[in-house]
Amino acid sequence: MCGIVGAVSTRNIVPILIEGLRRLEYRGYDSCGVAVHQGGELRRARSTSRVAELEANVQREHISAGTGIAHTRWATHGAPAVHNAHPHFSAGPNASEAASGRIALVHNGIIENHDELRAELKQRGYVFASQTDTEVIAHLVHSFYEGDLLEAVQHAVPRLRGAYAIAVFCRDEPHRVVGARQGSPLVVGIGKGAKDSKGAAAAASAAAASENFLASDAMALAGVTDQIVYLEEGDVADLQMGKVWISHADVNGRFVPVERPVRTVQAHSGAAELGPYRHYMQKEIFEQPRALGDTLEGVEGISPELFGDGAYRVFKDVERVLILACGTSYYSGSTARYWLEAIAGIPTTVEIASEYRYRTSVPDPKTLVVTISQSGETADTIAALKHARGLGMEHTLTICNVATSAMVRECKLAYITRAGVEIGVASTKAFTTQLAGLYLLTLALAQVRGRLTSGREAEELKALRHLPAALQAVLALEPQVISWSEIFARKQNALFLGRGLHYPIALEGALKLKEISYIHAEAYPAGELKHGPLALVTEEMPVVTVAPNDALLEKLKSNMQEVRARGGQLYVFADADTAIENDNGVHVIRMPEHYGALSPILHVVPLQLLAYHTACARGTDVDKPRNLAKSVTVE
Repeated sequence: MCGIVGAVSTRNIVPILIEGLRRLEYRGYDSCGVAVHQGGELRRARSTSRVAELEANVQREHISAGTGIAHTRWATHGAPAVHNAHPHFSAGPNASEAASGRIALVHNGIIENHDELRAELKQRGYVFASQTDTEVIAHLVHSFYEGDLLEAVQHAVPRLRGAYAIAVFCRDEPHRVVGARQGSPLVVGIGKGAKDSKGAAAAASAAAASENFLASDAMALAGVTDQIVYLEEGDVADLQMGKVWISHADVNGRFVPVERPVRTVQAHSGAAELGPYRHYMQKEIFEQPRALGDTLEGVEGISPELFGDGAYRVFKDVERVLILACGTSYYSGSTARYWLEAIAGIPTTVEIASEYRYRTSVPDPKTLVVTISQSGETADTIAALKHARGLGMEHTLTICNVATSAMVRECKLAYITRAGVEIGVASTKAFTTQLAGLYLLTLALAQVRGRLTSGREAEELKALRHLPAALQAVLALEPQVISWSEIFARKQNALFLGRGLHYPIALEGALKLKEISYIHAEAYPAGELKHGPLALVTEEMPVVTVAPNDALLEKLKSNMQEVRARGGQLYVFADADTAIENDNGVHVIRMPEHYGALSPILHVVPLQLLAYHTACARGTDVDKPRNLAKSVTVE
């Protein structure tokens, strides 16, 4: 992983490839590269710095061509180094990759059987210049090449075990790029004058320059084409200047032509503009009122049909909920568990997706399997979903921010949040809009189960509609949070405490602090302090406490006294009527209002601001934290 762009055109496509990589930078990467067909040979530039440096290298070396591929890499196999950066070349047996290659290839994903393939290819004389699993694919395609690149790829991909999206071209076929996907996203962009697999005109002007594109995300092609084909699992796409040909293996393993719909996708480049903000994360924190308003727009009443046709029948049939998610999405699911059990009265389990599929569980066909994902392409969550279905649980629903994603296509029901493009690696507006979608799910299930009166429904809708305004008031606390961040920036550790449905919010606050400021942070249910974590508390250990005015407030106050008795410094986000006052060792920021069951959506925002401003004070790369990627498309 992490980003792929490819093109075939009559014009110089290098600026398009570079701009496509720039649009994908937000996903996180540690190296980048581009390869083209120029002057009858393959030329390449790679860098372990940013795309801007790669662009300078390309200009300095006068690289230009009508056919090429480009990549941003997040290291899995092999350290972030130039020799491990994509694209990888294969020049054939007993030839070094340093030679002008015959095959050029980029790859997102992980090939699980790369060791055995590497051993086989080495025996056949192939020389490896990297530690990557990707170079194995390049040599494997070369080993099958007999004059037709499409056939070589079709022979190679059945040998691969794992997840992949690849783009490959060959020195001997200068106007052709082939792509394939299994478990990692890949899209085709139809250029002007190109034709689809049926021969129909894909653009109005057939006289215009013919060109076609590949990318791991339609956003990479914003401004180039809005005609997008989403490849399905197992598809192989053959891109030439005049056509796009898509094939798929049948039950006998033979590749046969298939038709995939062309969709008009408005991947606006303006979504990636920073505007007056210092970082994308800050911009996205302040976009949350708008994102929540958009996500809830059109919700005039609570109905199962908010989640798709047939939702009422499914909701009526299910007796429990299983939530599958990773990272921040897992914490939104953990919050929803409190809602689902307390409001809808339905037993709920929340599983880390990467763990669920590898343990023996007890399936129940009357379970609603709910997946949560910002991108809709999270490999672990998709794999867990398929595992659940394989166990006989066919009622599936996703809360997702991308309507065209694999997750939405895999699930029978969906609620599409409308957070918009999220550039910062640390999720903010995607999290709060997920919570809004999950709250609607809770209310819909409660209604079907006879636990939502019309009066309660009206109250809940009023509270939901007020959320954007309530969030604006929370964002006004930023100056107070900045003063705390200057203290936190000098610390190396922090504890976060919460109780009840605010415990997952404490977990999310700790995650945000650690992933962008690199301060070690842990979160606990406040009642667990005396069972171990209290041993860590000293004057140098800031303890962040989420303190809403709810049924657990008095218990929480007792836990706070445990911290003060050990000399700990408390930093409390408290509702106005909690009677928690600033004191020696107790620092309080007052929330504008108590918001009942929806309080987690408000309380998480100052935790986001605290992490953001602490990271700024420490001088870290806020939007691109080290070792992390935005869209995790590998296990």
